[in-house]
Amino acid sequence: MKLYDYKNAPNPRRVRMFLAEKNITEVEMINIDLAKGETYRQEFKDINPYGGVPVLELDDGDYIAESMAICRYFEEVSPENPLMGTDAKSKAVIEMWNRRIELNLYNPIAHCFRHGNPMWKATVKQVADFAEVSGDEADKNIHKLDKRLAVSEFVGGDTFSVADITALCAIDFAKVIQRRIDEEKHPHLARWYKQVSARLSAKA
Repeated sequence: MKLYDYKNAPNPRRVRMFLAEKNITEVEMINIDLAKGETYRQEFKDINPYGGVPVLELDDGDYIAESMAICRYFEEVSPENPLMGTDAKSKAVIEMWNRRIELNLYNPIAHCFRHGNPMWKATVKQVADFAEVSGDEADKNIHKLDKRLAVSEFVGGDTFSVADITALCAIDFAKVIQRRIDEEKHPHLARWYKQVSARLSAKA
């Protein structure tokens, strides 16, 4: 199998962390340089017409794009060290929190970055007000995440899961819009961040 990857992007990192937690090493990494526009080249569009990484190339020649779809594939073929729940309730709760982080934290960070950073001017019709609103939305949801972690050791419950992977990648990604964890305002998030950042998979 091959994983079309880019080290500096948060979505490929989610898959790399997932693989590391699963101890899956038999995947060849193929770097696709987003900064050089390699996702816009026809040879890559033939792989993923929507552009973007990650993309998993299976041994039979089929492709799976989207980070959570790729993670779902590996969860099914390698059920050891489950990261998406073990029963109906835990699966639903982890999915709920993973989606909340994606929609309400990760996406606003991405919108703020794309509409507020000059590097995107060539590919995005930037709207400055949208960048500001998205940044405010990210701030609100960082606060909500802190409240969740006041009552739960991990984002999805008592055990580390894919929801923690998504949250960690989102929080680290927030640096591009100058958002950092404030230990006084977000003590529970700071506790969690220190804990999950120490995992070996966080270096993937």
